[in-house]
Amino acid sequence: MGIAKNRQVSITPGSFTSVSNLEIPEDGLLVYLKQFGQVKVFRQIFKNGIERYYIIFLLNPEDIKELTRINFRELHSTHWGIECYHRAIKQLCGIKRFLVRTTEAILTHFFCSIRAFTHLELMRAQQIIASWYEPQRNLYTQVARDFILDNLSQKIRFKTSF
Repeated sequence: MGIAKNRQVSITPGSFTSVSNLEIPEDGLLVYLKQFGQVKVFRQIFKNGIERYYIIFLLNPEDIKELTRINFRELHSTHWGIECYHRAIKQLCGIKRFLVRTTEAILTHFFCSIRAFTHLELMRAQQIIASWYEPQRNLYTQVARDFILDNLSQKIRFKTSF
């Protein structure tokens, strides 16, 4: 999971500092996260120069020591896919916009939202669309185009009637 750059961590017990103050090697650094326990922290530098910090926790402390940058990249990629899914199901499939109160209606709404997302993903996998956002973008483009054309013809009719 991602953590803020000011989260308090310690390499030696009792000596806490912000995670941004540490020199974090490519394969991560084993630290103690304040009020949590032992984790491995990784630093990711993005193209725009922004640094982000991520921690990985495993139940077995020996497994944490074995984690490498390759493991981190795989986990980060999976994590990012889940974040994209959540954003898409909220923005495109309306999972959080419903005006019903009964349990059955809520479950039906959730089912329909997840089914809509599944349909979008199948269309993307079959290369019918390039991204999940394409149908929404095309819908608004067509609506805007029709609105402009309708209003242009009305203005032209209005000006010629004088």
